[in-house]
Amino acid sequence: MATQMATQTARLLDGKALAQKIQSQLADRVAEWTAEGRRAPGLAVLRIGDDPASAVYVRNKERSCEQVGIVSFGQHLDGNTSAETIAAEIDRLNADDRVDGILLQLPLPAHLDPVPLLLRIDPDKDADGLHPTNLGRLVRSETGLRSCTPAGVMAILKEYDIDPSGKQAVVIGRSILVGKPMALMLLEANATVTIAHSRTPDLAATVRQADIVVAAVGRPQMITADMLKPGAVAIDVGINRIEDATTGKGKLVGDLEFDGAVAIASSITPVPGGVGPMTVAMLLHNTVRSYAQTHNLPFESD
Repeated sequence: MATQMATQTARLLDGKALAQKIQSQLADRVAEWTAEGRRAPGLAVLRIGDDPASAVYVRNKERSCEQVGIVSFGQHLDGNTSAETIAAEIDRLNADDRVDGILLQLPLPAHLDPVPLLLRIDPDKDADGLHPTNLGRLVRSETGLRSCTPAGVMAILKEYDIDPSGKQAVVIGRSILVGKPMALMLLEANATVTIAHSRTPDLAATVRQADIVVAAVGRPQMITADMLKPGAVAIDVGINRIEDATTGKGKLVGDLEFDGAVAIASSITPVPGGVGPMTVAMLLHNTVRSYAQTHNLPFESD
C-alpha cells in the first residue's frame, strides 16, 4: 500500500518580528542612557527631490526612530538642489554633535552623482554602513558600522540558530549594497561562499550546491524551486512589485519563487515581512552603536 508523503513546508524566518524585538531592545537601552541625563541618539536622513517611494521609506524610518527614542534631524531638499549645497549640508551634519548617524536616501535626482556625496559622510556616522572605510573594516573583520541589509540577514540567521560555519553559501547578486558585503559577512562567519551573477554560466547548478542561498538580484521570482537543494536555507532580499494575475492588483514578491521554494527549503524568508524590516532595524542599530562609541558606552551587537 503506497504511503502518501506530506509536502514539506519550510520554517518561516520572521524578519518583521525580529526587527520589532531589536527595536524594543534599542529603545530600552536608549531609555537607560537618557534617564542618566545623556542626550538621545540622533539620525539625519537627507532626502533630495520627490521620489514617492523614498518619501514612504523616510516616513517609515522616522516613525521607527520615534519608537526607539532616536531624534530625527531629517532634511528634505528640493530636487534641483546642487551637489555643492548637499555637500555643505553633509559637512554641517558631520560637525553636529547631536547627530550620530547620517543617511543619504537613494535614488538621487538624475543630475546628482551619489558617490562623492556618500564619500563625504563621516565613516563613524555612516548609518548605512556603505562608506569605503566601513567596507574596508568588514574586509579586515574589524569593528565598524555594517551594511544594513546584509547585517539584517546575518541577524536573522543568528536568531534562528542557523550557523553558516562550514556551509556552502551562494549569494546571487554582486551589488555594493547587498551582494558583496553579504558575501564578506558569510565568509567572516566561516561559510564557503560563491557569488553568482549575470555571467555565471550555469546559475541553476551553482545555486543547487548551496546550503544557504541569498537572492539579491532584483528580478521577480527568478530563483525557482528546482534550483534549490532540498533542505537549503533560502533568504530572499528582493522586493519587486508585480501585477497579480488573479486580481489585477499590484503585489510584492521576492527574487525567489516562494510557493515552490517553500516546499523545498528547510527555512525561508517571506516577502514582505522577511529581510525588509531588518534593514531599518539595522539602520537604527548602527545609529545607536555610533552613539555608544561617541560616549564610550558598552554596546554589543544583539
